[in-house]
Amino acid sequence: MKILIHQKAQIPIKVISSDAEEVALTNTTCPGALWELAERFPNEIIGWCEEELYKNVKLENWNRTFQHNLMMASYAVKTIFLPESIGYVDQLPFVNVNRKVKYPTWQMSSDLGGIKGKVLLKFKRLFKDISGLGYLLNSIAKTGQQNGLFCYSDPALTTEGTSNKPVSQASQSELFSFIQQHYTGFWTSVLLWCLWKYENKLPVLAYFLAFFKKNIFREEVELSEFKYELTWGSNNASVDVIIPTLGRKNYLEQVLEDLKVQSLKPQHVIIIEQDPEKNSESQLKEIISKDWPFSIIHHFTHKTGACNARNIALQKVQSEWVFFADDDIRLPSDLLKNVLEEASKYQISAVNLNCKQPGEETVFGKIKQWGSFGAGTSVVKKAFAKKCRFSEVFEFGFGEDADFGMQLRKHGCDIIYHPELQIIHLKAPSGGFRNKKVVHWEHGEMLPKPSPTLMAYAFKHYTPQQIKGYKVSLFLKYYNRQPEKNPWKYFRQMQKRWKLSEEWAEELLKSNGSLHSSLNS
Repeated sequence: MKILIHQKAQIPIKVISSDAEEVALTNTTCPGALWELAERFPNEIIGWCEEELYKNVKLENWNRTFQHNLMMASYAVKTIFLPESIGYVDQLPFVNVNRKVKYPTWQMSSDLGGIKGKVLLKFKRLFKDISGLGYLLNSIAKTGQQNGLFCYSDPALTTEGTSNKPVSQASQSELFSFIQQHYTGFWTSVLLWCLWKYENKLPVLAYFLAFFKKNIFREEVELSEFKYELTWGSNNASVDVIIPTLGRKNYLEQVLEDLKVQSLKPQHVIIIEQDPEKNSESQLKEIISKDWPFSIIHHFTHKTGACNARNIALQKVQSEWVFFADDDIRLPSDLLKNVLEEASKYQISAVNLNCKQPGEETVFGKIKQWGSFGAGTSVVKKAFAKKCRFSEVFEFGFGEDADFGMQLRKHGCDIIYHPELQIIHLKAPSGGFRNKKVVHWEHGEMLPKPSPTLMAYAFKHYTPQQIKGYKVSLFLKYYNRQPEKNPWKYFRQMQKRWKLSEEWAEELLKSNGSLHSSLNS
């Protein structure tokens, strides 16, 4: 391990080596020094640390943090590069970081952190001319995350506490340049508008200068050569499967047949059968009575709803892992075995499977940190899954799976999408665990926009800047999808619909006891 000690991300001071080797630097800039160290020591972790913070670095934890080659981590003790206004542009979970746990984020701090040398060199082609350390680290992480690099904020890197709020280092010019390079051009204009409207700032020069920066939004960096070895293994692992179902007897039986032939068979299959008819009985008695190579735990209820069904099932989970499944999917025979082997290689606790409809092509071809969560397409460690609940705020609406994913992240559980772990979603034409229900806001003269459940999700998990950025981008994107073409009438109409959505979202959260403090921000 080689750690570059620097002074305020400007001046490289010295290199501290874990093997006590003296390392002299020829480069006089921090980015240049990092590239130099990576070239000289490609098989070691190349770290960086602010001079005054090194006394609190917890080196014994660094090897545990950097568990495999494709890891990049930092921790913002005092400074972060980008300001909170990044939320105007980016509404993904990687922006609103929980600093108390190991949290997935591409936002890197120059305070302290590290990355494997040979992985760092993969980005030199794109970023060798960047002169600022903070800009460089965030560019590597932002591009890397889309190409299979796992990026984290990890408080275990230091003994410093998490009480202080980091201060942003980026100038307005650097902020606009970063957005122009790492997002589509649409977002640079959204940022300018939001800064003017919400912060009374109008950095026009920074906005125009940004357009001279090359956009690298879709640049690919090949990282697949970095192989892994199994560490946990899957031989002794156990899996329970959760399947909510409603009126899909034949589809459900096919799922059970696919589970029956798995090379790694589940321990328990937990079926939550729903039927809203008060005098109805289970339609699954014949299926459940068959001889299966796993235990079936069957629960019949007249109460419908995906959130309620999965919460009932979670209480019954016993195995180390839980597979959240739909009742109309098809599984390859080696799926569960392969999932746990890949989780072992990458040292991860939640895997989002590649769920496709018949004949559909894979959209994302690289393993990556995932910005959402599939409530019917994921395998999660029980230790994390049991800490979370599907909020009934989202019952019969949308957002319960994304909300559950955010709960996992806030407990320190990263979610990884894996393109090679595939299942087929048959999209049964009727039935299912989500019974259609007309909600209160659909009775009014004007429909809220967005859906109040999506607004409730934003209230729970977005920063104030993310909510405002979401509003601006929604207004712009929705304009061409609706009949009113007078921009002034459209704007007034959307303001009313947005306000209506806020009011319903507040009611939903109040009734569920989870009204978020961001409502008052």
